[in-house]
Amino acid sequence: MTQYAEGITAEIVKEHGLSDEEYAIILDRMGRAPNMNELGIFSVMWSEHCSYKSSRLHLGKFPTKGDKVIQGPGENAGVIDIGDGQACVFKMESHNHPSYIEPYQGAATGVGGILRDVFTMGARPIAALNALRFGAHDHPKTRQLVSGVVAGIGGYGNCVGVPTVGGETNFHEGYDGNILVNAMAVGLADADKIFYARGAEAGQPIVYVGSKTGRDGIHGATMASAEFDDESEEKRPTVQVGDPFVEKKLIEACLELMSTDAIAAIQDMGAAGLTSSAIEMADKGGIGIELNMDTVPQRETNMTTYEMMLSESQERMLVIMKPGREDVAMRIFKKWELDVAVIGQTTDTGRMVLNHHGEVVCDMPIAPLADDAPKYDRPHFAPEVRAQISAKDVAKPAHMGNVLLSLMTSPNMASKAWIWNQYDRHVMADTAASSEDPSDAAVVRVHGTDKALAITTDCTPRYCFADPFEGGKQTVAEAWRNLTATGADPIAITDCLNFGNPERPEIMGQFVGCVEGMAEACRALDFPVVSGNVSLYNETNGVAIPPTPAVGAVGLIPNINQRAGFGGMKAGQILLAVGDTRGVMGASLYLRVIEEREDGGSPPVDLAVEKVNGDFVRGQIRSGRVVACHDISDGGLACAAADMALASGIGIKLAHEGDLPMHGFLFGEDQARYLIAADKEDAVAMLQDAKADDIPLMVVGLAGGDAISVNGAHNLDLVKLREAWEGWLPDLMNKVGED
Repeated sequence: MTQYAEGITAEIVKEHGLSDEEYAIILDRMGRAPNMNELGIFSVMWSEHCSYKSSRLHLGKFPTKGDKVIQGPGENAGVIDIGDGQACVFKMESHNHPSYIEPYQGAATGVGGILRDVFTMGARPIAALNALRFGAHDHPKTRQLVSGVVAGIGGYGNCVGVPTVGGETNFHEGYDGNILVNAMAVGLADADKIFYARGAEAGQPIVYVGSKTGRDGIHGATMASAEFDDESEEKRPTVQVGDPFVEKKLIEACLELMSTDAIAAIQDMGAAGLTSSAIEMADKGGIGIELNMDTVPQRETNMTTYEMMLSESQERMLVIMKPGREDVAMRIFKKWELDVAVIGQTTDTGRMVLNHHGEVVCDMPIAPLADDAPKYDRPHFAPEVRAQISAKDVAKPAHMGNVLLSLMTSPNMASKAWIWNQYDRHVMADTAASSEDPSDAAVVRVHGTDKALAITTDCTPRYCFADPFEGGKQTVAEAWRNLTATGADPIAITDCLNFGNPERPEIMGQFVGCVEGMAEACRALDFPVVSGNVSLYNETNGVAIPPTPAVGAVGLIPNINQRAGFGGMKAGQILLAVGDTRGVMGASLYLRVIEEREDGGSPPVDLAVEKVNGDFVRGQIRSGRVVACHDISDGGLACAAADMALASGIGIKLAHEGDLPMHGFLFGEDQARYLIAADKEDAVAMLQDAKADDIPLMVVGLAGGDAISVNGAHNLDLVKLREAWEGWLPDLMNKVGED
């Protein structure tokens, strides 16, 4: 007969997200029935959000090492070497469920949490990005969700003083019941002054710093590891409330403390709050933890141990100090007017012991809460391979200009200025290119140097749905192209893997396929994964989101004066396309928008071709021959040309010849391609270099005029295009309140 402690029933165990099998493991590991405090701790630590129990087996397939990797997965954020004794620290993470339930605070605390992951490592945050996925633009909740999420990102990031420099925003009915809010942060640190969660030893004091603990966010990690249903909006109490001004003080106080020699280990209180931060540091140090809950700073009265341990109140850190150095932390944090208290000490027991009101209210082993947590090999199967669709399989439209207008004013291609105008993009004064500037990746100067970081986020979920393996490859390859198109050397990626319920074999098959495709691309492109996050159970009433393995990527531009964007094109300059154009139309934007269908296989990705084409483009940028460069992706060559025309304020005369149908030439989504603008003499030199290196390069157009045309016809007036392109999102958002 199953054992239960007083006051605990099988139903209570189920409400904590634990299966019968998992509860049996707990009984075995504990040697007795857990009390309510211990059950709550197991619940959050064994949640999908904290334990990665369904994904750990497959995450090991990622390459995580490289010449420039200082710290790979396993810490708060990844760390790469950018030369001159400097390091870049970065990570991407999800805040999906909270943002659907409470858009403003969900998105705001997502920004706060990812910033803490970065400065916990000793880095000053210098840039924030986001990857947002909303439901259909005409869904009754979409406008409210967009408004709240964007306001939350801007409200937090602007106040904390970190520029929001880039990202992506997509709309698809697959996210109607479960939006995605993925946040990325990037910071700079001295390479020899990185701080870790590991390193603590027995007999060291544990210091709590930051805001007081309240009842907000309790069971947030568990909620983030469950499907939504019709009652999900009742979960508002599990959404945290953030304060960016406290976060700013916390950043400065932590960096000041890090300038001393007083820290043994440090961890932010993110998902599962005090529980996860304490257990992660204890596990990595191979030690135990003893806390006095009476000393935890509390902002509400009569808080229980259960509430304090599971609270996800924001702007909090846990620091293990070197013995006798507590006074250093006390002095610094009091100066910054932040709460600070010594709440316990490390031990050599390998156990977590909690005391409250003079009683031991929790005594449990650390190991089962960390590396010894359940790890599942979920059943999975690959989806049926869909047939490729070529341009010859698709009816030719009558007017290419009208098609281009429809594509450029579709929800995913229309200008997102309404969004990024709400973000402070230039605070800190080192942003060289951001969402408002015509560049495939944001560019942020490394302060006081001529170096710059190129940063991007990317994913094409319709490819991942069509073919998870090829879609996973393409996600990494396009992020690599975005960095390359600025002239950067791609270095490493972080990821945010958003999927539905892993207990369904078809969903687990999507996850495995995408991970394996991403891993293959990372190996081929020497583009290791250094950090990341997995977000599962993104579905409502059994309907899953499209598979969305978002990637955040970072590269280095050695000399900021040798970079490219896709604006600045002038009349008379030549347009050249790098890469082969075969007119691949499967899973394309053309099919979705023009034909209102989402079928066909994902475009095949030849990683060897990606590598040589990208290396050629990067070399040409650094030679000074390239005026503008743009990755060719959604909507194909014509949409890339339209982006360049809008960014430069000048028309483009495209030229099509050969057997490939015109709509395949214009709108096919073949991979490994770039569009380049150059002066005539430089174009000739590039053609010669390409021929010598066996790189496909062809002249596809000429800059000039006030329209985009093809073979002197199919004209699309640039003024008309701009008005519609810039007006789509403001027109949508101005309808708020009309429903």
